[in-house]
Amino acid sequence: MSLLLDVADVSKCFGGVQALQNVGLQVECGSIVGLIGPNGAGKTTLFNVITGLYPADAGIFLFDGVAYSPESMSKVTKAGLARTFQNIRLFGGMTVLENVMVGCHCRSKAGILGAIFRLPSTRREEQSIRTKAKSLLAYVGLSGFANIQARNLSYGHQRRLEIARALATEPRLLALDEPAAGMNATEKLELRELLLHIRNDGITILLIEHDVNLVMGICDQLTVLDYGQVIAAGKPADVRVHPEVIRAYLGQGAV
Repeated sequence: MSLLLDVADVSKCFGGVQALQNVGLQVECGSIVGLIGPNGAGKTTLFNVITGLYPADAGIFLFDGVAYSPESMSKVTKAGLARTFQNIRLFGGMTVLENVMVGCHCRSKAGILGAIFRLPSTRREEQSIRTKAKSLLAYVGLSGFANIQARNLSYGHQRRLEIARALATEPRLLALDEPAAGMNATEKLELRELLLHIRNDGITILLIEHDVNLVMGICDQLTVLDYGQVIAAGKPADVRVHPEVIRAYLGQGAV
């Protein structure tokens, strides 16, 4: 397989704290790659740097073999990389359908004049966006919730809505920051099936997750961070028995 995301020598410092130090990460096309490690290891910071939320102090960034500079989230999104957040960031006062439509608009062609004067082309595009958003809600299992406010969804359904909104941007790489957080056992099983469905439909997934059983059962490759550095990378079965990973994160009982 070819590499979709290839980053190397990524460093990020906050004041006197070295959050990332010469970190490398590779994600093959069509795979699910897990980024794991203890709290404070730098996982979300790496996500934030890769997706343009934080500027990197140093690093080489390649997306599908082409160098890119993660200057802003909007540019990264248009390039084909979408993400969700550790803390849910939905528009609570908007409907479930409207939240997904927001994601669709990053690919829209209507300009300011079209929006002001409601040109026929703008109205057609808006209808197309609405249809696409409804289809995505069906894809993640939220068809019956389209017209309720996002804040009224259960926690697990809010997580699904975030994924639908990210998918609306038409990503090639979907980066998920702890999507199973707060979910019960049934919701985690449903999430597992959804992620496999997304991968099987051709979208590559990069995943931060603390649920070891989910990560070990779904990921093709794992990268492990500790204190802002990579301590192991490879197949889940190999990473599980890596001495440094056991010491820093899994513990002896997980082997």
